[in-house]
Amino acid sequence: MTDDSPALPIDKNVPHSARIWNHWLGGKDNYLIDREVGDQIAAMFPGIVQTARQDRAFLGRAVQYLVGEAGVRQFLDIGTGLPTHDNTHQVAQRIAGEARIVYVDNDPLVLMHARALLTSTPQGACDYVHADLRDPEYILDAASGTLDFDQPIALMLLGIVHFLLDDDHAHAIVDKLVQALPSGSYLAIAHATGDVDTEDSLRSLHHWNEHGEPKMTFRTIPQIASFFDGLELVEPGVVSCSRWRAELTSQGLPPEVNQICGLARKP
Repeated sequence: MTDDSPALPIDKNVPHSARIWNHWLGGKDNYLIDREVGDQIAAMFPGIVQTARQDRAFLGRAVQYLVGEAGVRQFLDIGTGLPTHDNTHQVAQRIAGEARIVYVDNDPLVLMHARALLTSTPQGACDYVHADLRDPEYILDAASGTLDFDQPIALMLLGIVHFLLDDDHAHAIVDKLVQALPSGSYLAIAHATGDVDTEDSLRSLHHWNEHGEPKMTFRTIPQIASFFDGLELVEPGVVSCSRWRAELTSQGLPPEVNQICGLARKP
């Protein structure tokens, strides 16, 4: 486990996005304040729990595509969140035991549970880097101990870019990470938007930014799509997480959620 940075103390009186997300997914790695604020947000925006679960389902379908169809065997998963079921390495290594995964997060509680993310197959590898997305140079350097940057890598940025509030800064960081990847690599993004259920979702966003950490922003679907400029989008393109290669229901496609996603290949 790569960890050159000292872990920050955990403030149990300040709600944190990773722990609230864990609560919405039915996990137990959260504190009372996380459950209270999470329930307040869910009361204002009942769709948020489904949004969290659809984000997780997108992760599973994207990794299955990347390993099973695209042949990717390496993953750099930044903004990992707390371990739950079907983490990236579990989905990937069920298909290809030799898959190699580096997880990155800056939440000290995730660091405490990182060992649960490192249960790799013998032929594969898992590592954990305690770092912030705002320091891409450190992340890339640390990940190079496990990943081969001469071979395709899937960069997973699920539920994290919306914590980069400045648009130019966000694009600069994503671009720096993508530029470091070889041809044939992939970028996956899942990002919050206010384009679905706008009134309720904006109310929940304001509540979160008043009470929680880190602060976040919504972006429109075209703004989210712009992170994939210069890359080759995988069908069906930039869509709601609930509709990315999802199975049809008796009513057709599942309802949209306020989490937009896409997957694209670097030429």
